[in-house]
Amino acid sequence: MQIKPEQLNGHLAKGMAPIYFVSGDEPLLVQEACDVIRAAARQAGCTEREVHHVEARFDWQGFLQSGDAMSLFSDRKLIELRLPTGKPGAEGSKALQAYAERPLEDNILLIISGKLEGTAKNSKWYKTLDKAGVMVTIWPMNLGQLPGWAMRRMKEKGLQPSQDAVSLLVERVEGNLLACAQEIEKLLLLRGVGAVDIEAVAASVADSSRFDIYKLVDGALQGDAARTSRIIHGLKGEGVEPVLLLWALSREIRAMESMAFELYQGANIGSVLAKNRVWDNRKPLVQTGLKRHSLPQWQAMLKRCAEVDAMIKGARVGNVWDELLELSLWLGGVQLHPGVKRAT
Repeated sequence: MQIKPEQLNGHLAKGMAPIYFVSGDEPLLVQEACDVIRAAARQAGCTEREVHHVEARFDWQGFLQSGDAMSLFSDRKLIELRLPTGKPGAEGSKALQAYAERPLEDNILLIISGKLEGTAKNSKWYKTLDKAGVMVTIWPMNLGQLPGWAMRRMKEKGLQPSQDAVSLLVERVEGNLLACAQEIEKLLLLRGVGAVDIEAVAASVADSSRFDIYKLVDGALQGDAARTSRIIHGLKGEGVEPVLLLWALSREIRAMESMAFELYQGANIGSVLAKNRVWDNRKPLVQTGLKRHSLPQWQAMLKRCAEVDAMIKGARVGNVWDELLELSLWLGGVQLHPGVKRAT
């Protein structure tokens, strides 16, 4: 059974399932969802906790035997299976299916995984777990969701922030939920409960922005020139190699050019997105980008990527960081030099 993270408390209040599978690549949200399940398991009598880390040559038979065994110290036990890659392998797939087909009612299994690929969710082991237990998928939080999340979290802690204070906090942490949560705890420690204004946030919150190449790509596609420029300067300040930025940008542009070509040939947008395995949460962003530029424009951007690559290798003269900024802004529909004709 699939449930959303926000439905977890309501589900647990009605009783616990024998199996829980929590997956996602947002560590803080995954951790908090697992903490809620652990707390419910303790209340249900699972005073013993057994943790298994899936690594190379993991003993899957030992895991199954542990699942079949009663707790030594209590009526029930919580078994945690940590599966970082989300790929159990052939032996692990069989073991998970075997466990799910006959779970011991006295024990509760909590599987914790990183982000799952689409093929994993179509596998037999995943479907067997889905049928026997509860699947909680944690999706990355986009910048549009972060202010609301930060506001709710601050109010839960007894803080009463202004909207400007929340906006500044979100800008400083740049999508890093863990940093955001830590800064909220620091505000609470320094100021106590009560009102929080923008001056308080400016004085307390460190610039914990998590500048990375993937946020650059999404920021550029969104057409957010200010954020794109801020991320570029942040990456430069962190000493990130320009070749990594170009790799991320060119990969995205190449994928967009390929989809634009399919659309040019008359394909349906829905089938194009499905064929290219675009994640559901990125579909609106990709669709906006495809509407923004024509096929010749995407092809011109690919040509520009080759020129920047030549600059990085020293075969062409130019300021690489300026060119990367211009390419990123162009991806979002902004040209620094509108008088220069790129493509029609």
